[in-house]
Amino acid sequence: MNFTTTIISRAVQGEVLAENEVTVTGVEFDSRKIKAGDLFVPLQGTNDGHEFVAKAMENGAAATLWSRDPATAPEGIAVILVKNTLLAFQALASYYLLEENPDVIAITGSNGKTTTKDMTESVLSQKFRTYKTQGNYNNDIGLPYTILHMPEGTEKLILEMGMDHAGEISVLSELAEPDVAAITIIGEAHIENLGSREKIADAKMEITTGLASDGLLVIPANEPLLEERTNSLSQTVQTVGIQEGELAATILNESKGATVFSVDDNGYQIPLPGSYNVQNALIAIAIGRWFGLNSDEIFQGLAYVQVTQNRTQWLKASNGADILSDVYNANPTAMGLVLDTFAKLPTDGRRLAVLADMLELGDDSFSLHTSMVEHINDQDFHEIFLYGDEMKGLKVALADRYPSLVVHYFDKENKQQMLEDIKKSLQADDSIVLKGSNGMGLSEIVESLQK
Repeated sequence: MNFTTTIISRAVQGEVLAENEVTVTGVEFDSRKIKAGDLFVPLQGTNDGHEFVAKAMENGAAATLWSRDPATAPEGIAVILVKNTLLAFQALASYYLLEENPDVIAITGSNGKTTTKDMTESVLSQKFRTYKTQGNYNNDIGLPYTILHMPEGTEKLILEMGMDHAGEISVLSELAEPDVAAITIIGEAHIENLGSREKIADAKMEITTGLASDGLLVIPANEPLLEERTNSLSQTVQTVGIQEGELAATILNESKGATVFSVDDNGYQIPLPGSYNVQNALIAIAIGRWFGLNSDEIFQGLAYVQVTQNRTQWLKASNGADILSDVYNANPTAMGLVLDTFAKLPTDGRRLAVLADMLELGDDSFSLHTSMVEHINDQDFHEIFLYGDEMKGLKVALADRYPSLVVHYFDKENKQQMLEDIKKSLQADDSIVLKGSNGMGLSEIVESLQK
């Protein structure tokens, strides 16, 4: 990126206060990450970013946005006066997107969007210069940040779009104007805010707000809520699924380290377990085909994909036990899928599970947590560790249905005790799965088991 302050001010409909024009080579909203030549964007969060302009200047910022009284603007740095720094940040991202003009692929869903993003990027990178959302930068700040950090010459830009409330994805879709969009799954995440799965489906469908009129939307075949909401779309809609949908997969072999499947007589494999990850891979296949990749290129992209940390990740405990870590986020649909997959995977020892609260489930939280009893039995699982207030219902349900199953329950004040009990129980030949909402901090348990 090489933008003069004059160009930036036009793009964001601002006004350059400083007389000397400078060229900006990067953009940051965290003053600690500023490098020489960067534009600093002071955003309003827990703290007001305007308070950190001096720190940004110390680190080499060449220019800053400013939405306070121009009379109080800092000296010694190029200042661009704007009404709202976040809107200006987004406007600059839109401008850069138009300048570079890559094909934009937008991905959302209640679960699996990061893994699907990783798979799609890995597939498309076999033929094109690609860039993707880093980490979970998928909101109204993270998405423009991703765009503005896209390398020059990028041909395919894969953007993850997240949300907590209705209306958020519309803003992101209108900003990015995707050529292709995909919805991974409609789960129960954020049902506390949205009220129902129907409302969640409406919110996910906002991804089509900015979708190109001749674009592609990929959706799961087993989701009637999406099917009925796509009937009136002018864009191409493609359904994907396990032995169903327009792009259907047949699973041939499933192990801890890989899943092999076929689509239209073409064989593929992913270095991940679970039919739900095959579902994610099908989205990447559909998008790869849309952009003209052949089966060999798609195979390579899927076979060697590197997934973001804490998403369906196999690790080793310090004593040699196998750990399936899926602790970044959780909702009942996703937790059920992980438990179903884990129960089928071969193991030399016992299967253990650590399940933590799933947050933001609203009034149905108790029943949704209790429903996990349908994905656990005393034949496939030997010991269960439950953590958090919402897991009390599952504790009772498991005790009623499987009185011989060893079930431990810990409230949020006894996390350390849970860790000690897991370590005492976990044997070298065992396999253990951990699943829960990110806010429950199971990643700390995973790290401790590895030490």
